Amino acid sequence: MLTKSNVFLIGPMGSGKTAVGRHLARLLGYSFHDSDADIEAKTGVDIRYIFDREGESGFREREKESIERLTSLENVVLATGGGAVIDPDNRRALAARGAVIYLETSVDQQIARTRHGRHRPLLSDVDPQRALTDLMRCRAALYAEIADFKVATDHRRVQLVAEQIHQELRRARGA
Repeated sequence: MLTKSNVFLIGPMGSGKTAVGRHLARLLGYSFHDSDADIEAKTGVDIRYIFDREGESGFREREKESIERLTSLENVVLATGGGAVIDPDNRRALAARGAVIYLETSVDQQIARTRHGRHRPLLSDVDPQRALTDLMRCRAALYAEIADFKVATDHRRVQLVAEQIHQELRRARGA
């Protein structure tokens, strides 16, 4: 039986973590947080600027601080950045402090969902198909390692995904 109250959404960029997280938080009556938005609020600049100035390693350090702080809150739904699982400390904090839901999506769906966004530094000046495929190859096992369960998001409405997670959580918690 799952006894953790917090809910942490992990998965690749474009999987719907933020949109699903907002809806899920309303269903649960929890507060919603997004680690990327938290970093932007704390620094006063966008993620792309941090990547440009500090590189990915600088961003990952800030992300680690954000994950540590946000996972320590109570009754939250947290949408993490796609690469949050790279850091072993982040994986430990997420797995220990909440129910971890892996939002699975295909590379084709990621491309469709991210093609108009300008705030994705890992997709700047590269072939998105190749970049997303490479990222998935590196990260899929890390997502699966800490996930309490997976939910597919391809071609699904945000509301339906959030409702499925809500039902799965109730079932896992014996409610």
